[in-house]
This record gives sequence, C-alpha cells and structure tokens, in this order.
Amino acid sequence: MPNRLAHETSPYLLQHADNPVDWWPWSEEAFEEARRSDRPVLLSVGYSSCHWCHVMAHESFEDEATADFLNAHFVNVKVDREERPDVDAVYMEAVQAATGRGGWPMTVFLTPEAEPFYFGTYFPPAPRHGMPSFRQVLEGVRSAWTDRRDEVAEVAGKIVRDLAGREISYGGTEAPGEQELAQALLGLTREYDPQRGGFGGAPKFPPSMVIEFLLRHHARTGAEGALQMAQDTGERMARGGIYDQLGGGFARYSVDRDWVVPHFEKMLYDNALLCRVYAHLWRATGSDLARRVALETADFMVRELRTEQDGFASALDADSDDGTGRHVEGAYYVWTPGQLREALGDDDAELAARYFGVTEEGTFEEGASVLQLPQRDEVFEAGRIASVRQRLLERRASRPAPGRDDKVVAAWNGLAIAALAETGAYFDRPDLVEAAVGAADLLVRVHLDEQARLTRTSKDGRAGANAGVLEDYGDVAEGFLALASVTGEGVWLDFAGFLLDHVLARFVDEESGALYDTAADAERLIRRPQDPTDNAVPSGWSAAAGALLGYAAHTGSEPHRRAAERALGVVKALGPRVPRFIGWGLAVAEALLDGPREVAVVGPSLSDEATKTLHRTALLGTAPGAVVAVGAAESDEFPLLADRPLQQGEPAAYVCRNFTCDAPTTDPERLREALSS
Repeated sequence: MPNRLAHETSPYLLQHADNPVDWWPWSEEAFEEARRSDRPVLLSVGYSSCHWCHVMAHESFEDEATADFLNAHFVNVKVDREERPDVDAVYMEAVQAATGRGGWPMTVFLTPEAEPFYFGTYFPPAPRHGMPSFRQVLEGVRSAWTDRRDEVAEVAGKIVRDLAGREISYGGTEAPGEQELAQALLGLTREYDPQRGGFGGAPKFPPSMVIEFLLRHHARTGAEGALQMAQDTGERMARGGIYDQLGGGFARYSVDRDWVVPHFEKMLYDNALLCRVYAHLWRATGSDLARRVALETADFMVRELRTEQDGFASALDADSDDGTGRHVEGAYYVWTPGQLREALGDDDAELAARYFGVTEEGTFEEGASVLQLPQRDEVFEAGRIASVRQRLLERRASRPAPGRDDKVVAAWNGLAIAALAETGAYFDRPDLVEAAVGAADLLVRVHLDEQARLTRTSKDGRAGANAGVLEDYGDVAEGFLALASVTGEGVWLDFAGFLLDHVLARFVDEESGALYDTAADAERLIRRPQDPTDNAVPSGWSAAAGALLGYAAHTGSEPHRRAAERALGVVKALGPRVPRFIGWGLAVAEALLDGPREVAVVGPSLSDEATKTLHRTALLGTAPGAVVAVGAAESDEFPLLADRPLQQGEPAAYVCRNFTCDAPTTDPERLREALSS
C-alpha cells in the first residue's frame, strides 16, 4: 500500500512518510475511501516535537504486523495539530468530554462521516497500567464496527449532538471593568505559589500571558502585589532548569513545582511570548536579570530557529541521541560531574557544579543534572563564569543536536515579530528589529494571497495547503502593529488592517460579537471550533481582540474598537473565575481600561537624534497597550501624525487618550511621566 505523506510540507507528517501504515493526510479523499470500502477512520493527531508521539510511532506505526492490521481494517489519517489546529480542537473537545483528559498523541476512531465514536491518547503495544494494548483497542473497534454498527452510529450521533450543544455562553458583549480585573487579580493571588513563583502545582507552565496582565495591572493601578508576583515568577523561572542557562531560551514546561526539570522541547511560541514578557519586565523594573533573559531568548530564537527564508521554525525536539545511538529526552542539555571535569578540568568543574547546581546524585535521570542558578550567598567572579559558560556551550555543540521542526506557523511568527521588534528597540539591537522585519516580509511574500488571506504554514518558502485560523490573523496583526510602532513604517499598519478586516468579515458572529476559530467560509467540520481560553498561546479570540483594539487606537476606526469591546465580554465572564486561563484577554482588558493611549512623535526625520530619543521614550512607556506612531511632521505614514506640527521647530510628542489630548511636549521626561501615570 502506498503511504501518501511524502509530498506534505509538515515535518511531523514527513516523519511518518516511511511507516508501513498506509497513511492519508486529512482530506475529503480519505473519507471517500472510508465510505467506498466501508471502513472506520483511525485519526492520529500529534506534532513533531511530541515525545509520546515518537514513542507510539516507534512501537506501533513502525511495526509491520500492526500496520497490516490497520491497513486491512481502517482508513488511517495522520494530522499535524500545528498545521490543523481546527481539526485538533474539534476532536480534542470530544476526547476531553468523553474521558475527562486529553493530550497527544490523540487517537480517535471516526465514521466515514467524520463523526467520532471511540477515543484515547497514547496506547502501549502491550497492556500496562490498566491500559489496553493498541492492538486490543483496534480489534475491539473493528469488532464493534462489524457486529454492532447500530450501536456505533448511536454513540457517534450522540457525541456530535453533545458537541453541538456546547455553544459558549459567555456573558454578553460588555467589556470587563475595574471590578472584574480586581477579582481576577485576587483569584491569581489565591493560586500563586509564594515559595517558588508561578501558579498551581506540577507540572508548571510558564505563565507568560498572566505576567503580561500583572505588569499592565500594576502600571494602571500601582498594585504592588501584581508587580511582585510578576517579578518573583520571572526570577524563579530564569534561575530554574526550565531556562537554558547556557544557550538561552525556555523549555515547554517544568515537570516539578520548583522549575528544576523541564520537558525539554523548545517551542517558538513560548520563547516569543517570554522574550516579550522579560523585555516588559525590564521596562517596568530595570532588572538586569530580565534584560539578560530577554536578550538571550531573542538571540536563541534568531540563532537556532531562524530558517533560510528568514521565518522562524516551530520547535526543537525534546529528544536527541545520547551518544550511544539511543534517543533520550534531555540528552543534549544535562550534565554529570564527570562531563563537567572532561570539559573544564577539575578546578573549573567544581566551580561550575556549585554555580549551576550540578550534584553527584543528579537532579534528572541517571545521575545527570539540569543546569540551574540556585540562590547562593557565594560571590562568583564574572569573568571566570563567562569562560566556563562559553566552554560548556562549545562542548555541548559537539553533542548530537535535537531535531528541528522547520515549518513556519504564521501565528507564532507574529508573536516572534512583536517580541524581536520591541526587544531590539529597547536594547538598541537593530539586528533583532531586522530579524523581525525579515519574518514579516516572509509572511507577506509567502503566507498572504492577493486578498490578504493568510495561509497557516509554510516550509522551505513554500506555502502549505491549510487556511489560516483566527489566531493567525490576530497574532500576525499584533506583530505587524508592534513593527509599525518600532520602525515608523506605516505599511505594517496597513497590512494589519487588511488582516483585521478579514476578522470582522469572516470570524465574528454579527449577533453576539463572539469570535470563531475558523472563518465562515472554511472547511466544514462536525462543529465550528470556538475557544476563548488562553493556554500555551493567546487564544485566537484574545489575540484578535488585542489587535483590533490596537488598530482602532492607531486609526480611530469605530468598527474595530466596537468589535474588540464586544469580544472582551468573554473576559468579563471568565476573568474573575479562571484568570490563569485568560491571561492575554485580561491584558487586553487592561489596555481598554487605560484608553489605550495614542502617542504621536514628530520630528524633522527619523534619523534626527532628538526625535529618536522621544520615540524610544514613547516605546518604553508602561501605559497598557499604548500605540506609538513616529514620522516626519505632516507625514501621511500614520493617521496619528495628521495635524501634528513641530513645536518651535523642535521634535514633539503628542499623547491622547479617550478623545482627550495632553499638550504636546518636546521634553522626554515629561513624555515619560505622561506614559507611566
């Protein structure tokens, strides 16, 4: 049987192109084949850096006997959840509703009409821990399909009806006010871990969007508790094993409460969000640690994730060769005392072990330790530590590197553009701003068609086949808006507007103001997905609300602002109840309550030093969600520059908020005060 994945753009699908399983990509043809041959569909969903996806692939999908059974009795469909978040979301909702839990790999059995009737995640090759073997599951499903078809149809129909009945009731179209945001802060305080930073227990995920809300809430209200939670969490993560102490960048999450042992995959979206958050943490506090982490994370993204086409790859794998031919999680990153001695010699190895918390018994597996920066009274010589770090980095580079998922996801590149543009502007690193521009150029060149519709992914400069979803439109628009503020190039505001016009026309429910994850003209699934909660990334709903609000502040567009306000009704409903899971929505609500402020900086030219000083001061203002336009006086580059003359021939800044403007100022200190009060 031919395997049909060889011509796909997804690295995850290509990992399965040589399986003996007769895989189909998600397509109408696959379901036609299921109808023609009267077989159920096995839907297997995962992603390229998923550890247990690799395990199940090796145990089951590479096994000839299992493949023969699958090929004889099922039509087998493989989906990369990062390429098709809509397909993943619809069936994950069914899995979670039926089993109370979800995750990847996701294994779902469907009728030829794509209706689900049996679910699971990872299935082992032999029964263990109360789980049936994969073969037992397959035989049970085949038996039910053959002998109890009416029962299967009844179950599938009930599941689809239940999903259809799960429409979001989200509390109307009124945006949250002071009371709801104060309640959200109180809820976060209750879930906060004061000993270790972060929220909740293990596993602990980096709460980047919640920190963004805490910083904005502090900026708007002066609440010291909000700033303290943001600072302490930022420091604990930066000192923990979740942060790569040698190469910069963050792993996906920590398996323990103390941030010590990470799940080692490194995702573009985590690093983009955290890079931006640490830059904003520095902006609010001046913390040297926050500055270092923001820059090291930006450098990690550019060094290790940038593709030849100037986009950013999706992820680095958790597993790599440990030097013996075994693929082991974390092998690239962990150290034993013996490995330190080999790399550094006895004296420096002892110093490195103390500095990075490497112990004889180890903090990970088989006596190895994840590098951390434990809090110590001891003072270390900076030059010697820098030398140790450099030599360890060079030694690590000789190890087999983790695999890289080279596909470019539009939404995540939007997040990276925003992070790199702002980090470059704050720390005078034009190379980072250039990297942001390069990625934005790629999105325009490869991902946008003539109608400014987005394609979700590309690889090697070739656009994938899948339409962009709401998070792509929201996050790319957010990236373009940040780039416009930093570069003074109005074309990025124009592109953001094209994307947001699609949001208004194709993703918004006219009656309720609710947002859908897929466009009105997208492929019809068993349900139109709609999830307002922020998890690993901002939901499409929150991302779109934020970009709509920013665009409205730049342009004065009432339809965009009204759509943002109506969309934030969900934050009013969920913010006080589950603040950890709507962090970006809360951050956008802070911007709305603050205005957001509109800043126009005019000067004789963008290269004029006094103009550059005012522009940088504007970018460093902590007012939540403030938008910045910079250009020559009387320029038509941005709407905010209209009718903004120089003041006595000097560059000037204009700050407006809620239809009221301050007197223009030529003094950077006055501007700083206007954007921090």
